[in-house]
Amino acid sequence: MRRQLRKTALGSILFALLAVVVTAEAQQAEKVPRIGYLGLIEIPERDEAFRKGLRERGYVEGQNIHADYRFAGGRVERLAELAAELVRLNVDLIVVTGTAVAEAAKRATKTIPIVFAVVTDPIESGLVATLAKPGGNITGFTTLNLESSGKRLELLKEVKARISRVAVLQNPTNSTSPSMLKETEAAATRLGIRLQSLEIRSPADLVGAFQAASREKAAALVGLPDNLLASQHRPIRDFAVKNRLLEISWSSEWVEAGSLMSYGANMPDLYRRTATVVEKILKGAKPADLPVEQPTKFELVINLKTAKQIGLTIPPNVLARADRVIR
Repeated sequence: MRRQLRKTALGSILFALLAVVVTAEAQQAEKVPRIGYLGLIEIPERDEAFRKGLRERGYVEGQNIHADYRFAGGRVERLAELAAELVRLNVDLIVVTGTAVAEAAKRATKTIPIVFAVVTDPIESGLVATLAKPGGNITGFTTLNLESSGKRLELLKEVKARISRVAVLQNPTNSTSPSMLKETEAAATRLGIRLQSLEIRSPADLVGAFQAASREKAAALVGLPDNLLASQHRPIRDFAVKNRLLEISWSSEWVEAGSLMSYGANMPDLYRRTATVVEKILKGAKPADLPVEQPTKFELVINLKTAKQIGLTIPPNVLARADRVIR
């Protein structure tokens, strides 16, 4: 009888232990990954492109993935605080948008994986060791905007051969701005264009920059890639159209919103593709082993409505090379 009781008790203990193990495994299997998303500003088209990329990979927010979004409202000084907040939430991964954001996140953690959606030059910024072998806890996508900075000036010259003065809007707090400005200056020297560099550290600086461009009789505006400038594309566009200036940017979103021209990588596509890297890391890949990816295509986009507004005729040879024309 005692032997039977001992067998029964032992069986009950083994069953209980088995139930604990099965429950733990089930909980682990059902664990919903939690990611952080940090941006200097909200850019709805790009943010939605990232969400679309997640959905394409089978991730639905609120069901099988949780996302914590943080935006600094254009204030670079807030990035460190927001990055630290995401680290305290113990997220599984942080997605960042832009160089300054990536730098803030990298300073905040050496262990949580970080994926940057767009960075101009991740090597120069000190984010990765090489594009092929990033090393550390960070990887993502480069826009190659450094290489295309001079190309934008060349396009302006093709559109209007007599152009001689161009105002360049740049954010000096962006660590890659000096290199992009240098590339733009080299192209200007080659093309016989005089550049006027105007620093934009906050939206409040735009008024003074516009006044300076008018005093110098600039014939065109070029914005160096930066998220702060991206958040101000409407007032930049309005100033250019009102004063009949040629304007070229790096983002097709500006052209869709009324700017004249853009040349650069398809930004929403890079954000969408960022989700594929997120999935790889959530499934066990190490950022150090995932090469930094590059744009698959550069786009020339032209807005003919805006050209008409400023009294400009786009030469047929430039129009023929456009990937998209907004009429």
